[in-house]
Amino acid sequence: MKRQMRKGAKALVESLEKAGVEVLFGYPGGTVIDIFNELDTAKFQFVLGRHEQGSAHMADGYARATGKPGVCLVTSGPGATNTITGLATANMDGVPMVLISGQVSLSAIGTDAFQEADMSGICRAVTKHSFLVKSAAEIPETVAQAFYIATHGKPGPVVIDIPKNVQQELTDAQYPERVSLRAYHPEQAARTSELNKMAKLINEAKKPVIYAGGGVIAAGAAKDVASLAAKAEIPVATTLMGLGSFDEKSPLSLGMSGMHGSAAANWAINECDVLIALGVRFSDRVIGEVAKYAPNAKIIHVDLDPASIDKNVVAHLGICADVKDVLTTVNSRIKRAEHKEWVEKIATWKKEQPMTFPIMHKGVIMPQQVIEAIDKASNGDAVIVTDVGQNQMWAAQYFRHNHARRFLSSGGMGTMGFGIPAAIGAQFGRPDLDVVAVCGDGGAQMTFEEVIVAVEHKLPVTFVVINNNCLGMVRQWQELFYNAKYSGSILSPKGRGKNEKIPEDLDYDYLPDICKLAEAHGAKAYRVIDPKKLDAVMKEAIDSEKTCVVEVIVEPRANVYPMIPAGKSVSDMVFG
Repeated sequence: MKRQMRKGAKALVESLEKAGVEVLFGYPGGTVIDIFNELDTAKFQFVLGRHEQGSAHMADGYARATGKPGVCLVTSGPGATNTITGLATANMDGVPMVLISGQVSLSAIGTDAFQEADMSGICRAVTKHSFLVKSAAEIPETVAQAFYIATHGKPGPVVIDIPKNVQQELTDAQYPERVSLRAYHPEQAARTSELNKMAKLINEAKKPVIYAGGGVIAAGAAKDVASLAAKAEIPVATTLMGLGSFDEKSPLSLGMSGMHGSAAANWAINECDVLIALGVRFSDRVIGEVAKYAPNAKIIHVDLDPASIDKNVVAHLGICADVKDVLTTVNSRIKRAEHKEWVEKIATWKKEQPMTFPIMHKGVIMPQQVIEAIDKASNGDAVIVTDVGQNQMWAAQYFRHNHARRFLSSGGMGTMGFGIPAAIGAQFGRPDLDVVAVCGDGGAQMTFEEVIVAVEHKLPVTFVVINNNCLGMVRQWQELFYNAKYSGSILSPKGRGKNEKIPEDLDYDYLPDICKLAEAHGAKAYRVIDPKKLDAVMKEAIDSEKTCVVEVIVEPRANVYPMIPAGKSVSDMVFG
């Protein structure tokens, strides 16, 4: 039977359908017009962002919320380079993503043609792999390979760069039934001896701690972690990326560890005799002073990425394998155990140093109260998508994280501007759940233009802007480590000048007017200044079926505590 010839652009759309794409985020331009010309018959939905970076973050948010690869389509040159931050963000956090970029025609490559950019070279450091497609016949197989690479092994972003003339060529090539990559075999299996040794170490432990990261969520191993914790009575601490991998309502939950983690989590890791690290990369924001990290512990490190083993912390037992596969076997070899004294000691730490905050000025909302209001209004079940900075840490500390894939945040890259577009992507992926974006006034202004996408598609996303009129985390570091010299961190003109400072009163110039900006984009807007009205407004916004922006004016001097200063150890932890 003769196969039908069609343009490369059509072959691309068909291939994306075969790959299971449900939503495609993107922005058009000259070198992808041929592809856009085929989208009207596509079986998937196309979502027009308002900036390529925002479109990339939408694809990222979709992927984090669903576990499926996010897909983005942009044009060449500045369209493609605008996605680099989005690619780096996904790459750092192990998020599966496929970016399709247009490229100038093959004959024009290397001539400095209009909107030409060496995407393969530019994105090499921030992706798992990139393809430059040189013929239409390559498109179906390249798409299949890109999705395979993005989702196998440690997940990550892959770029497909397609020249304009390739999109216009005719081909009868079909999507392959299976993918085989000669040089890429990421599947890793633990040896029986390693599994036996892991079980033995856990069974002999007197003060064990499970340390769960984003790899637990990526592997779908949250239930396996819960089973291990319950069977051997092992307390569980998480990374920022691991929030939701263990139910924080459990008495065995220690919450988040690290620079702004709970005291109990950090003290437990510091004192434990066996640290079971699952799907983590031992970030500098967690380990601090390496020589003093978990000094009494035999460290078991399980991770699918071989580059993570022994990279930052040397493990007593390093196992390169899928976390779920490892736990499925090891859990059957673990003896039921009680660690009564250890658990009681940790419970005492929790009581002695709970996650709490002072009310600095009567009648002024503390930013931590905003997170508590979101938690209460959503009953702890919402998908929380954060921007980066103080707002991110407060969301990590004061929301009850009980479900995997419900806390989405830029961890490794720390990308301001992530919150708004990622929340939109998450809502497309999880229309059945409430989605709340937690942003600061700094990060919100970086990608606020994407709010129109939520309005346009009638998405009931709630965008919460915690407005302290400054770049809060930068201001906090300047206060603590730079003699309170607030250079460039105060957003109000009243706080700027030769001796930059926070005004003594709250009479800021709150610019831009977030509510007017929201209304201009078609969203429903709220401004909350009175603490007594916070809960009711948050409940109304989250329960609304409309796109809402809630601006909350908060105490500008509030800091994030506890805090272990960068490069320091648990003994240096400060509480305000």
